[in-house]
Formats: sequence, C-alpha cells, structure tokens
Amino acid sequence: MNNPKIVVVGSGFAGLESAFYLRQRLGKRVDITVVAENDYFLFKPNTIYIPFGKPASDFYHPIAESFEKRHITFKHARATGVDPKAKRLMTSAGDVPYDYLLLATGSTMRPEEIPGLKEHAVTIWTPTEMEKVGEAFKTVITNAKSGKPQKVLYLVPPKNKCSGPLYEMVFMLDSHLRKLHLRDLVDISYASFEHTFIQAFGARIHQHVTEEFGKRGITGYLEWSVEKIEPGKAVFNDGQVLPFDVLVSFPPYAAAMKWDALPSDDRGFVKTDAGTRQVEGMPDIYAIGDAGDFPVKQAFLALLQADTAAEHVSQRVMQEDPTARFDPVSMCIMEQFNQATFAQVPLYTTGDPDWPVKVREDVPELYKVGSGKIWRVGKKMLGAAMPHAFHVGKPFHAGATWKVMEAGLVVMEAAFAD
Repeated sequence: MNNPKIVVVGSGFAGLESAFYLRQRLGKRVDITVVAENDYFLFKPNTIYIPFGKPASDFYHPIAESFEKRHITFKHARATGVDPKAKRLMTSAGDVPYDYLLLATGSTMRPEEIPGLKEHAVTIWTPTEMEKVGEAFKTVITNAKSGKPQKVLYLVPPKNKCSGPLYEMVFMLDSHLRKLHLRDLVDISYASFEHTFIQAFGARIHQHVTEEFGKRGITGYLEWSVEKIEPGKAVFNDGQVLPFDVLVSFPPYAAAMKWDALPSDDRGFVKTDAGTRQVEGMPDIYAIGDAGDFPVKQAFLALLQADTAAEHVSQRVMQEDPTARFDPVSMCIMEQFNQATFAQVPLYTTGDPDWPVKVREDVPELYKVGSGKIWRVGKKMLGAAMPHAFHVGKPFHAGATWKVMEAGLVVMEAAFAD
C-alpha cells in the first residue's frame, strides 16, 4: 500500500518542528512534503539584537539540506489555497495531494490599520524593519551626543498578539544608553492598549515590568488605545497626545495566509479545536503556530502546537487512539542587556476579547518568573540550540536537545525563579 502523504506548509518554528517530529516518530511509514516560500529558517526572537549592531545574516539558517537528511521532500513554492474535498494543496508550483495537512503559515503585520503608523513609526517584525529601528536609534544617539534631548516612544496598538518583544527592546535601549552615558538625554515611554504590561503573562510579569520601569525612569501608559499617528505625536482615543522623536511600534497582527476554504476569524486565523489543533469540521487539516486561532502568538507555543498536531497525526497513522492535546504553558527568556527575565506561564483561553487568555490558577507551581544575568546565558543557549536542532533535521522541543536544556532550566528555575 502507498504511504500516507503528509504535507506541511511553512518553514518557521511550527513547520519545521512538526515535519521533523513526524519523521522521527513515523520513520519510513509516511511520505512527508514541506511547502514553503522561504528556503531558510529565520530565528526571529533574536532579531531584537539587529538594532544594536548584530548583522541580520546571523539569524538566517538554510534548510534544504536538513530536509534531504531526513528524506523530506521540499517544494520551494508559495501556497495559494486548499481544496479540502479533493485533499489537494494548491501552490505556485502545482497542486500537492495530501492525506494529512499541517498549516504553519504564520502571521504578518498590518501597520496600515492605524492611520499614520506606517509612515511615522519604525516597526519590529522583519529583519529589514529591525535594521530601520537600528538607524533610528543611531539618530537618537547622535542627537543626544550633541546635547539635543530625545523622546523615544514604544507603542502596542490594539490587535497586537504578543507584546513581549517590544518589552525587551524598551529595556535594551535603556541599558544601551546607560552604557553610552546618554540616558539622561533620552526620555523613554511605553504606551499599550492592554490592561496590564504584557497582559497575557499575568500579574507577576506586570509587577516585574512596573518595578523595572520605576528603577529605570521609564514612563508607562496602560489602556491607551492609539487612534492615529501624526508627525511627531501619537493621538489616542481619549484625546491624549504623546510626542516623540522616534516611535517604535509592534503593529496589529493578521494571518500571513488567508485560507478561503477554511473557517477563519476576522484576522484570518484558522479556527481550530483547542486541544488537537484540527481545523473545525476538517479533521485531516491542522493549523499550528501563528496560523491558528490561539490568541497569543509566540515561538514556544508554536513548538507545543506543532508537537501536538504531529503526535496526533502519528497516532492516527499508527491506528492508535489519538490522545495528544495542546497544553499552553508558555516559556520565554526576555533580554534586557544588563539582565534577562525568565517566564513560564500556564495559560487558558477565556473567550473574552478584552482578556483572551489568562494565567491558570489551578497550577500555581507552573507559574514562574525570575530575573538576573544568569538568564542571559539561557537566552544565548536557546539561540544556538534551536537552529542547530533544525539544521540536523531534528525537532527541537520534542528532541534530545530540549531534554538536556530542560534539565538545566529546572535547576535554574529552582535557584533563580519562583
């Protein structure tokens, strides 16, 4: 009999994790094809270093050889649609039949939804945009060195799905300016539509950010929903105005690929079963990572969803009872240059658009936060270990590399987080 055909769309965290997991779990029992526009893996979390001098090339990792090592067919093409009845994926290089389809097409930004944001702000999404942030910071530094005071405003507008990276860059700029002895000449502020700082990560992270803002002299504004951006000023819905010389924003999120044949929400994110990541009413299609409708878009959660979907498919192929379920326990290490902040946060969805996710209260032992220089070591380890795992064609979170790192994190959590 012919092997089941499994097609994965995307070459990001969820796409690579699921493809390599499936090969590791099922061996030669299945034929696996990855379809992706990009023939590289971009380690996007570490592009936050680009504005401070790291070359963008450091974060691009070729993947074609990785697929060859694992006998995975790679189709360098753009997905254009899907026919669920015929079970065919349409691409710019022709149709691809499937028995199981995993969609990991990610998300994109829509700065144009906020009038003036695209024209008057620098944003943090692609490496090219990060380079523009770096140029803006150079201007701030040049002006400060000449004695001209500067105002840098960070902005989280409505419909943003993960404000953590902007939090990192607020503190990174503060630390960078202090190292240059220019901090007194640069006013830094942070405005967000959210009810708390990095709302999805709960009260303890909010408290930590509040305390750090106080120590560093950063002004924070919460529940400030931006209406429009004009030259040199951000205008909010209540009429308040914040001036700036440089505006750094993380724009509203939307799905990178709109799948017309699949049920989706108003942002284009595919609607799924919360536990299995199967598309509603279409059990042979899975939407994982940013492509799906889980309210928080974050790399570690993408890995967890990928592992869940890949295991669920594997159990079905092996004719086992499919028991795999997505347990959204987020984990991240957030850079600040002088230190880093570790957070492990168990989440649940609420159905409330104002508070789409909250911290689970039934597992307080899983909610951990810690800050210190030691966590910068963990950040660097992740930045090296994950691309390496994908380079050799292995899943990261479901592989041996993570097991070693997880053991180290357990020790670090016990000593440096609570």
